[in-house]
Amino acid sequence: MSTFVFLAVMGAALLHATWNALIKTGGNKLTAMLIMTIIEGAVGAVVAMTQKLPQGEVWFWVIGSGVLHSAYKFFLAFAYEHGDLSRVYPIARGTAPMIVMLVSLLFLSDVISGYETLGIALLGIGILMMARGVFTDGESRRLVPFALCSAMATAAYSLVDGMGARVAGDAVMFVAWLFVFDVLGFVPMAYALRGRQVFIANRRSWGLGAVAALASYGAYAIAVWAMTQAPIALVAALRETSILFAVLIGWLLFGERLGRGKALSAALIVAGVMLTRI
Repeated sequence: MSTFVFLAVMGAALLHATWNALIKTGGNKLTAMLIMTIIEGAVGAVVAMTQKLPQGEVWFWVIGSGVLHSAYKFFLAFAYEHGDLSRVYPIARGTAPMIVMLVSLLFLSDVISGYETLGIALLGIGILMMARGVFTDGESRRLVPFALCSAMATAAYSLVDGMGARVAGDAVMFVAWLFVFDVLGFVPMAYALRGRQVFIANRRSWGLGAVAALASYGAYAIAVWAMTQAPIALVAALRETSILFAVLIGWLLFGERLGRGKALSAALIVAGVMLTRI
């Protein structure tokens, strides 16, 4: 991996942590996520108009992916309503690859190497320590199930996106349409849960949502490009440094507590993810 690609991937990791921080800093987390989703859906619709229509069973994969992305965003927004960025992000981000690995092992007949087994063990220990910190530090316990549900949705859409894009044979088309169905699913669900008030937002909220959408899109685009320039496993592993960025952002910018337990938990999660991706 060249220095330029390395820095680009690290930048993508920072962008991913940044858009999560922007959602966290918004007054209403669900409204902030709604704004980001609407903007992403608009971008997806524009790109979709330049692509061919999905054919046959591709519609099943695209719609399924859109629903799972909506679920992921809902659970993540609810988790941020109850917990710190430096607590929620590592649990949600670290649990997802562990779930994908275990599902692949149990149902896809994948072979797990020694490094990957060690990585899963470190992930499990780090996540348990991070979750335990919620109880010992007197934080809201409700963030844990929401963060874990967000992770399960992430694991599910990761598997669906991977298989769906292969069936479609066109990743650009697939991603554009999943963003369209994401917004079509997210908006009515947000209205059903919170009513008209979920659409009430000032200019600052729309500005934060727009920046979050651009950061999210940029992080994804850079990662996809980097995977054409360097080994996919190495790119995927480096992306998980976003966990450390999120912890640092929460500590330095939001004034969140960063004790030894939280720092060690985050380090174990990052190490575990990297080992599962090597």
